Amino acid sequence: MASHIVGYPRMGPKRELKFALESFWDGKSSAEELEKVAADLRVSIWKQMADASIKYIPSNTFAYYDQVLDTTAMLGAVPPRYNWSGDEIGFETYFSMARGNASVPAMEMTKWFDTNYHFIVPELGPDVKFSYASHKAVNEYKEAKAIGVDTVPVIIGPVTYLLLSKPAKGVEKTFPLLSLLDKILPIYKEVIAELKAAGASWIQFDEPTLVMDLESHQLEAFTKAYAELESSLSGLDVLIETYFADIPGDAFKTLTSLKGVTAFGFDLVRGTKTLDLIKSVFPSGKYLFAGVVDGRNIWANDLDASLVTLKFLEDVVGKDKLVVSTSCSLLHTAVDLINEPKLDTEIKSWLAFAAQKVVEVNALAKALTGQKDEAFFSANAAAQASRKSSPRVNNEAVQKAAAALKGSDHRRATNVTARLDAQQKKLNLPILPTTTIGSFPQTIELRRVRREYKAKKISEEEYVKSIKEEINKVVKLQEELDIDVLVHGEPERNDMVEYFGEQLSGFAFTANGWVQSYGSRCVKPPIIYGDVSRPKPMTVFWSTTAQSMTKRPMKGMLTGPVTILNWSFVRNDQPRFETCYQIALAIKDEVEDLEKAGITIIQIDEAALREGLPLRKAEHAFYLDWAVHSFRITNVGVQDTTQIHTHMCYSNFNDIIHSIIDMDADVITIENSRSDEKLLSVFREGVKYGAGIGPGVYDIHSPRIPSTEEIADRINKMLAVLETNILWVNPDCGLKTRKYTEVKPALQNMVAACKLLRSQLASSK
Repeated sequence: MASHIVGYPRMGPKRELKFALESFWDGKSSAEELEKVAADLRVSIWKQMADASIKYIPSNTFAYYDQVLDTTAMLGAVPPRYNWSGDEIGFETYFSMARGNASVPAMEMTKWFDTNYHFIVPELGPDVKFSYASHKAVNEYKEAKAIGVDTVPVIIGPVTYLLLSKPAKGVEKTFPLLSLLDKILPIYKEVIAELKAAGASWIQFDEPTLVMDLESHQLEAFTKAYAELESSLSGLDVLIETYFADIPGDAFKTLTSLKGVTAFGFDLVRGTKTLDLIKSVFPSGKYLFAGVVDGRNIWANDLDASLVTLKFLEDVVGKDKLVVSTSCSLLHTAVDLINEPKLDTEIKSWLAFAAQKVVEVNALAKALTGQKDEAFFSANAAAQASRKSSPRVNNEAVQKAAAALKGSDHRRATNVTARLDAQQKKLNLPILPTTTIGSFPQTIELRRVRREYKAKKISEEEYVKSIKEEINKVVKLQEELDIDVLVHGEPERNDMVEYFGEQLSGFAFTANGWVQSYGSRCVKPPIIYGDVSRPKPMTVFWSTTAQSMTKRPMKGMLTGPVTILNWSFVRNDQPRFETCYQIALAIKDEVEDLEKAGITIIQIDEAALREGLPLRKAEHAFYLDWAVHSFRITNVGVQDTTQIHTHMCYSNFNDIIHSIIDMDADVITIENSRSDEKLLSVFREGVKYGAGIGPGVYDIHSPRIPSTEEIADRINKMLAVLETNILWVNPDCGLKTRKYTEVKPALQNMVAACKLLRSQLASSK
């Protein structure tokens, strides 16, 4: 029985690639040094899988930024603003597209389906001149072959690539992107020909858009694409991989009818209904890559249950046509439990990171051939039983409190217009009030202080003194810049979710459980293993300390329940909404304590609310109902004069704007500039928004500093569709990933633009 891994984490067990990238971007190391780190990581990954007896090992899943950008490079689809010469795409052009540079902005970044991973959105139009401009897929295949590992090259499929793209600036929004299929397929043919010449026997095309709600013409594009590629693919075994959800019946029929395709991969963790389709209409003679090991969570596989599923599938497709696989790329999970020596032993026994999942895949494949490792399966069964019976998982009081939420929609008693009036009387803010989203740059010194405090190398008194000094510095800087509503900069927090999880019951934490979010940005998701509650206040001390340093309003900064949920590894033994309601009650306690302590503006970030939206429209309403309800639970008890803010970033919000309104926040700050001000289109189309709103005026994920004129132009575009009295001015997102040399001039220009427009508005009255 064969085994397969869809993809593997790139950053390395100790984030080696992250540090190499940042060193290269800072000019401290060369391209050759970066390439050496990357090559060493790739080789170690391939050898690890080969040592685990994985038959189908992926290559070309390693990316310096993301796999969609890699495909853009392969196709030579570089927007003209980057002045690309037309040669093989190198780091300068590649990273300019990803991050922008001193003269031009980056391309749009958005979430990869419903994950916390991001990709750079291709910008396409009728005039794009495609060319084979990056030979990375072939080079990596050859690199693996040189060390004796025959891999399966992985490429984003042509139809998915186009469906994830957007019309470039200046191109009609209605431009049919699928009309470019005939222009990109010749490049795919060139890549295929080179892979065949290099000795590849398999190729994997990732076509995850097949799990979406697709129209008939979109499904027809798959048929057309693979019919056109059929002759080029002759002599190769071809795997089409799907993941993240059930595949709809019409898409399943299209997929399994594709010409030249010999194997189909399905997510059987998040797509259990696909089993019925396989049972009824799976084509004979084709391979089934059965994704039974979860690539998106960190819980150990229930090996006995998976074996039952695999034996059922074996009867359907045949013993020699079944391949055990992961549900999706392991990119979305942490790297290796071996790097967690301090993790609680019982909880650790319940977990499997990427390295352990590779072992699980192989163990299941061997078990199907009669080589079952009885000791391994027995230990797995014991861990499953331990988790079900552990008293640390269940808290009866929390369960009762969450159950009592049913029957109320938890809305504040007064409407938002009346609340804003009451808040303005208390806050006395100018028109176009300025603020930032929460975090300020995390300096090397600040990270050292937190690290030494955790390692008990400095006392609590020394730690508090250092953090207070950092807060004071951030407060004074904002006052000098003349920002209206301040933040404390979050110096006590390494991560907005981890910080809260560390103070809530039911959470566990890793030392090295890093997961890539985008580029060099890694997050360390907490593990929600049990019922959630708040033992004591979490932010009140720091918020009141910061407020005591200024007379200007200071925002209390919290992470909302939906974002904590979506940015954690969540328990899979109860529905997600039940866990979310428990978190909401914990945040509600914190909100009310902040209000009692005199904090008049409280921001409850829901950056990941859109991210959790199911991929299929039929499931949207249920998710949005409990997600929005969870947010309202957090602040239903505050006074009218307490202003509740929320923040969202890096997703397409236009299709959920009515749910955003239904959250009933007083002010929302929302990403806008990097997505080419796409958000504003909903207001142009007539959506009425009565609460305060701050569409971001500049992209914080780029080192580029926007001019005063550029920001003023953005604000004017907002004023064309939004009322002056509800508009706020702020960056797209938090500033923790930037340097002070970038933050100070950018915020200076933001405030200057705001004052310029205030002056113009005053003189026009």
